[in-house]
Amino acid sequence: MAFDDLKHAQRERLIFLDRCLTWRGMANRRDLIARFGISSAQAALDFRLYLECSGKTPPIYDSVRKTYLAAEAHKPLAPSSLTEAFETVLNPEDDATAILPPPLRRADPSVIASLYQAMRAKQAIHVRYTSMTSGADGGQWIAPTHFTSDGESVHVRAFSYKHRQYRDYLPIRVGADSTFETRPLSEPLPWDEDWNTRARVWLRPKSGLTREQASAVRREYGFEGQLLCVETRKALEYYLDRRWGLNQNGARLERVKTDYDKLPSDCSRAAVIE
Repeated sequence: MAFDDLKHAQRERLIFLDRCLTWRGMANRRDLIARFGISSAQAALDFRLYLECSGKTPPIYDSVRKTYLAAEAHKPLAPSSLTEAFETVLNPEDDATAILPPPLRRADPSVIASLYQAMRAKQAIHVRYTSMTSGADGGQWIAPTHFTSDGESVHVRAFSYKHRQYRDYLPIRVGADSTFETRPLSEPLPWDEDWNTRARVWLRPKSGLTREQASAVRREYGFEGQLLCVETRKALEYYLDRRWGLNQNGARLERVKTDYDKLPSDCSRAAVIE
């Protein structure tokens, strides 16, 4: 049976097993039982199926340690990042590791729903918004067009009738006491040039690093050549700079150049900064 043809639950168990062998270099049935609460018999079936899927480089059983060890030429069935590995197989539930908790982005679901419905209906909506630069306003009309994420916070891309331009708004700063009155768009929204432009940002290790430091940075960020290309929309470049720390003291990366390409007019998916 092909790996991608498995039922979702069993595929998730095999992905976990695959990560154990890839990142720990070892795995056994107890790992599956502890993680998923399945029976020993089911764990044995999952393990047998994994051995079949691993092809020419199956894990090797170590009778002394009573566990399977990854083959020297082991190749993961489902490649994963170090962050994914930490979240699943490198983080035992004891005092040996610790995770910095992310900030809780609490939001009123009714506010999000109002913004989303206005976006889907192609309507303008009246909201009260608190800016960190100008403070709270008395209310303004915006026309939401997209939800976006910088990897930490969710934003709403919207045309501001007050400022006559597209802006990014944090829904959690929209007041729950807004009227949320809606109205049809009186005219088509202007073309969002920045949203509809792809930015290819070419990066290299920061100038001034030693050869060894630059080599370490290339490994850290997954360089496959001398330069690393990161793609996003031009509207999200600011968040890319901030998330990757490109303009901060001690930055490990710097821009070489940025290429811009116009996107097709129907390319309107929500965007995420990685």
